[in-house]
This record gives sequence, C-alpha cells and structure tokens, in this order.
Amino acid sequence: MKTDAARGAEDSFYLPNFCTSRAALVIVLIVELTAFVLTLAHQSVVVDFWADLARTSLFLLWIGLAGAGLLCLVGTRLARLSVAQGSAVVLALITAVIALVSGCVFVIGRTAAVADAGIAGLFPPAPGMFLLRNVSIGLVVTGLALRYFFVTNEWRRNVEMQAAARVHALQARIRPHFLFNSMNTIASLTRSDPALAEAAVQDLADLFRANLSEKRNVILLEEELEVARIYQRIEALRLGERLRVEWKIDPLPRDALVPGLLLQPLLENAIYHGVEPQPAGGTVTVTGDISGRLITIVVRNPVSAPKSKREGNQLALANIRERLALMYGEQALVKSGRFDSEYIVTLRFPYIDNRELLAT
Repeated sequence: MKTDAARGAEDSFYLPNFCTSRAALVIVLIVELTAFVLTLAHQSVVVDFWADLARTSLFLLWIGLAGAGLLCLVGTRLARLSVAQGSAVVLALITAVIALVSGCVFVIGRTAAVADAGIAGLFPPAPGMFLLRNVSIGLVVTGLALRYFFVTNEWRRNVEMQAAARVHALQARIRPHFLFNSMNTIASLTRSDPALAEAAVQDLADLFRANLSEKRNVILLEEELEVARIYQRIEALRLGERLRVEWKIDPLPRDALVPGLLLQPLLENAIYHGVEPQPAGGTVTVTGDISGRLITIVVRNPVSAPKSKREGNQLALANIRERLALMYGEQALVKSGRFDSEYIVTLRFPYIDNRELLAT
C-alpha cells in the first residue's frame, strides 16, 4: 500500500493521473467539444461543415493526446510543484505541443503528395497566423481545463476531509454505557473467573486500539472481521445466552481491502437496537458471499416493537455509505431497512486486494 508521504505528494497537485483511461476520455471529450465550437465559428467557404469538423477534430486530437501523454510522463514531477508553478509548467508544455503539431501540419501541407491529392486547401496557407491562432486558442482551452481539474480536485478533497471528520466522530462515539457495562462485567469476573477477566481486558484494549487507530483508513477484511468478533466476545460476557451471532462468511476473501470500521459499528447497532431490548435476546446473522468480483455482506437483527425506544441517529450507517462511495465509487451499494420482524443492512462493493490498489 502507498505510504502517507507518497499519498500526500500525490495530493499536493490537482491534476489527475493522465496515464488512466478515464483521464484520456475526459481529454477526448474536451477536444471534441472544442472542435465543434471552433467549426461552428469558422464558417469556412472552402469545405463543408462535416469535413471541417473532421479536420479540426483530427488536429486537436493529436494535440490533446500528445499533451496527455507528455503530462503522464512528467506527472510525478508536477506533483512536487506548487499549484502556480505546476500550472505554469503545464501551460508551457501544452504550448510547445501545439506549436510542434502546428508546424508539422504546415510542413505536411506543403508536400507534393498533398498537392497531387488535391487537398492542399485543407491545410493553412501561412504559418504565422496559423501558429498564433492555435497557441492562443490552446492557452484559453488549457486554462479552462486546468480550472475544471482544480475545482474537481478541491471538491474531492473537501468530501474526503468531511469523511475523515466523520470517521473521527465515529471513533470517538464509544457509547458510555458499553464502556461502563464492560468494566462492571470485568470487575465481577475478577472474583469469579480471573483468567476470563484478563482475556476480557485484553479484548477491550484491542477493541479500543482498533477504533482509535489513525491507520485504519484501508485494512484487510480479515482484520475488520477480527475486530467485530472481539466486540461480540465482550458483549457476550454481559448478555450471555441472550446474544447469539451466526457467522456465515466462509466464501469471503480475507485479503480484500475495505475501509476500517465497516462491520463492527453494524454489529454494535444490531446488538444495541435489536438484541439487548428484548428479554429473550435474539440472533444477529452476518452473511458474506462473493460473486464475480463483487462482495456482499448482509447483517440481520431482530426488531420487536414497531417503535423502538432506541432510535439510532444513523451516524454509523451514513459514515459507512460515504466511505464505501469514496473508495469504490458507484460500484458500492448500501441498503438498509426493516423487513417484517428484521432490520437488514446490505453492503456490496468490489473485491480489491493489495496488488490492485498498488496498480491504481
């Protein structure tokens, strides 16, 4: 996985990774929109609209893709610069690419092959105005594109900071009753079963360490499952046979990367809202499966009364939904709701391991 220093260097500049297919698609869309606008404004009497559009599109595609390839090569160096310095370097590089491609087009237009084919009219007659016009338009379009990338990056960083703030709020939201009940349980066990009390103290320390750790942004699914099981063991000391948890998760890939605090808050809510209020207790069922490259995890808990006195504030669920969306985009799905006598939460997200994360 990438270190915090490497990730911070990548976030110091606002341009996307031009080595990806998504960035190439954005470049093509910007180029084609520019070509369409220029063709509408050109109103050439030499060629018709569609021929002029094809000519302009081909010319701008060479500039756009060549510029994207160049920015892909120097992307790591740009990330070390400030926003102003990086923007100036990008404008200079794109200007050089425009000048080079424009010069090549002019030279090609003067060749005998073009003259013999009778298409010399499609090429510029004078290099000076042709170069000046292209560079001026290129600077304007590149400036607008840089502004777009800057605003998009600032929006993304704002969303990530809000998500990080909610993670910290979730980490700090250790319910006081859970801590007090756990300490009382441990205190009673010190007299009746000192070995079990010692194990409970260790579990409680591990749970708090996992919840308060600053390095749990992305962890292995195996680690998250272990944290959830630790929480279950602590609650089982207090609730006894009233708490039953069925784990049906054998198909899940343990090396899958997931956001931290993914399952433990769901198990906590299921026990607190579904099992604890009922005199006879209840069963929480955690089901996991993988189909293709999609992981599905379902958490079910019983619901007794139509209106529970313990209405949750949905903080944990909203936090999980937001962090899954940040990590997996539109491929992530979070559904929740009451169905008959059960409350069901369904998580669905792609299977990504360490190798795939490093490749991105």
